[in-house]
Amino acid sequence: MRVAIITSSDSGYAGTREDQSGPVIRDMMTEAGYEIVSADLLPDDFDRLKSRIMEICDQGSADLILTTGGTGFSPRDVMPEVTKAVSERDVPGIPEAMRANSMQYTDRSMLSRAAAGIRKSTLIINLPGSPKAVRENLSFILGPLRHGLEILTGQAGNCAR
Repeated sequence: MRVAIITSSDSGYAGTREDQSGPVIRDMMTEAGYEIVSADLLPDDFDRLKSRIMEICDQGSADLILTTGGTGFSPRDVMPEVTKAVSERDVPGIPEAMRANSMQYTDRSMLSRAAAGIRKSTLIINLPGSPKAVRENLSFILGPLRHGLEILTGQAGNCAR
């Protein structure tokens, strides 16, 4: 399975803050046997983020896009809106499960606006911006994620057990 990583961060893009979450995603997904096909660090800009996600999905260059950052309450946090704008089908269960799981670590997880959706045959999932929260959330969804991707890409037939 091919994964594209997109970090949404004005300060990271400007070079005033190091992106720590993107590398965590890269390490975890590589260890889980996924192929990293791209990693972008972009500003919190709706049009630029939308354009890049659409490019990846429409070219079929990744089966999964994992984003980090841009899911909070800041006026420039637009990743959920971008994800919803490009998605052809919503996948609400993934961010719901991540928020529910994260409540055991911090009650602030209820403030996450993360979204997930499908465009063409690419699944897009918004992860939080902190490395700790990325680890917690990604480790929680990794198991069922592979099966969902197998169905999406035609490698498996259905979810029935």
